[in-house]
Amino acid sequence: MATLRAAGITSVFLIVSLLLMPVQWLGVKLHAGWRRSLPHFYHRFVCRLMGTRITVLGTPAKGGVLLTANHTGWIDIPVLSAVAPVSFVAKQEVNLWPFFGTLARLQRTVFIRRERSKALEDRDNIRRRLADGDALVIFPEGTSGDGNRVLPFKSSLLSAAELAMGESPDGVARHAPVQPVSVSYVGLHGLPIGRENRPLFAWYGDMDLVSHLWEALGAGPIDVIVELHQPLTIDEAGGRKELAAAAEAAVRGGLVRALSGANSAAAEPHRDDDLLEALEQDDAEIDNAA
Repeated sequence: MATLRAAGITSVFLIVSLLLMPVQWLGVKLHAGWRRSLPHFYHRFVCRLMGTRITVLGTPAKGGVLLTANHTGWIDIPVLSAVAPVSFVAKQEVNLWPFFGTLARLQRTVFIRRERSKALEDRDNIRRRLADGDALVIFPEGTSGDGNRVLPFKSSLLSAAELAMGESPDGVARHAPVQPVSVSYVGLHGLPIGRENRPLFAWYGDMDLVSHLWEALGAGPIDVIVELHQPLTIDEAGGRKELAAAAEAAVRGGLVRALSGANSAAAEPHRDDDLLEALEQDDAEIDNAA
């Protein structure tokens, strides 16, 4: 049954993707409005096809914004893209992946190169995208994890938050807002997903991508909670390291609440510091990183 499910989802996914890829390519070339909206609706379809049920808490910031999310693996891409029209900031190697690299380019991913000489050019590209009103997702952990905890945010990956986006009326430099986002995989077949089963959908370490995709598609429908936290700027945080720490704390708090069942599909996101402190004391792995 799992094999049939994976085969059916893969077949439909490939057919729809191949049909829409030329349309999106044309939209990017023509700078058409649907270059942003088509990937959003495409990934909403992909999530429904996979049986992924998404609960959204909070509201996406409008205009040019950096979304800083915890990273569990490939599944974060359709989930976050289904929540809002976004593009991603990714390492240059993703551009070279067969098929998925093409999908990334069509979603107007910003590829970051390792060469120091290219750093300024990449930063200027991000600046232009933010100035154009694009929402860019960045994963400040620098790698993907097992979905049970948030890894430390690397402040160097938030250097784009230092880019001046113009000046306010009083002549002060204006910086792009940064919105922390918690992505939590909480259910499998409508039942709470245990710590031991969450890696079914988490791609990390030396896992093979194709085999992991196949296993995840056959495992069954999952439930995801995406919490969009209050946006902040580097000016409000006081610096890049402080911004990274504040974003990390917000994302970790959302993950803890979601995995513990402290928020529900119908509730507004909780922001109770006492509740967060109590939950962190119960989870030794998270407590050390808090």
